[in-house]
Amino acid sequence: MKYCAQDHTFVICAYKQSEYLEECVLSLMNQTVHTNLIMVTSTPNNLINQMASKYKIPLFLNQNGIKNGSNIADDWNYALSKVTTPIATIAHQDDVYKSGYIEKILDAVNKCQHPLIAFSDYSEIRNGEEVSENKLLNTKRALLFPLRNPVNWKSIFWRRRVLSMGSPICCPAVTYCLSNLPKPLFVKGFKSDLDWEAWEKLSRLKGEFAFVNEVLMSHRIHEESTTSSLINSEGRGGEDLKMFQKFWPYPIAKLIEKKYKSSENQNSLK
Repeated sequence: MKYCAQDHTFVICAYKQSEYLEECVLSLMNQTVHTNLIMVTSTPNNLINQMASKYKIPLFLNQNGIKNGSNIADDWNYALSKVTTPIATIAHQDDVYKSGYIEKILDAVNKCQHPLIAFSDYSEIRNGEEVSENKLLNTKRALLFPLRNPVNWKSIFWRRRVLSMGSPICCPAVTYCLSNLPKPLFVKGFKSDLDWEAWEKLSRLKGEFAFVNEVLMSHRIHEESTTSSLINSEGRGGEDLKMFQKFWPYPIAKLIEKKYKSSENQNSLK
């Protein structure tokens, strides 16, 4: 199956009151290829309502999250459940997408026989400035090197090797081929590593991880970001160790986890 622009949806997960939400919206509306755009939230407020109204974006309220409190797994699963197209990207409200993101992602997906996910390289936004290279980004690019060759996209061996030393796949850079994926995709219980857990699960399936070796989006690092808060949480190390044990015996997993933890300091703005 070949996918076209109307087969794709950007679904924005809006949470509380982000000063960067409008910048994210505009980056999605300014794509070289125009696709569908919706917004979901479990924390409705005037800012989110105004953004949806201003840009005529359908807004869906996660009533379960509003009633019982939101969590990331439920929010992301709910976001994907509101998509009516075969492929979708969960756009994180603080992030910015390059104008050619979806055009190049679609091109990569259409090179596949049975695509699972497609994703790109990414940069970071720190203190308002785009950062394209640092130790963490360069390490992730090294881990992803085997997937630069499309021949390896369908290789379970190479996909698992890529993920075995950490998670080099940036969640907001990922587009999901929903008809080829299990539901629900994200598992409750994981907070910081729920995306890595999903990639590990998908890495076992027949199909392709399509990788575009270009920086097509920018992930914002700031003190209030979900990434920063989860890295600072006490449960992060335990989740990392559980993930490494999916690839390695416990003694090796423990050694890798200690090294991996030190690399997380790259997300600090200090």
